Amino acid sequence: MARGIPPTDVLITLMGSPHETERLTTALRLVQALLEQDRAVQVWACGYATLLTQNPLGEDKPRNLADWNGVYPSTAALVKDMLETFPDRLYWYGCRFCSDDRGAVDHMPQVVMRPPSGYGANVAAAGRTLQVGVL
Repeated sequence: MARGIPPTDVLITLMGSPHETERLTTALRLVQALLEQDRAVQVWACGYATLLTQNPLGEDKPRNLADWNGVYPSTAALVKDMLETFPDRLYWYGCRFCSDDRGAVDHMPQVVMRPPSGYGANVAAAGRTLQVGVL
């Protein structure tokens, strides 16, 4: 039996390279703001955005040469924190095809991998849909 998609206020689709521009940071801030306003949010990661939730990213980013003593969380740590803080209102999905194609197969356990054909069910379960990245 297929797992149902919980109804949410917003679906944010992340596409393309996650570190090409500030779009990803803006999208993560938007997700956080929506959750803090008691909204239910689902995120669908597609393309290279499937790399965001990889376990090998660890908790922290590599050291920053401009701020050698600074410690900054990885994207996986940011997503994990939001998933743990808002377990009944944030749902993170990844496109299995895109993930497999890029060798990104070691996702944190909270990430649900779905085939691209399942994307329509995610859209149908959301009140609004926003796409961030390449068109």
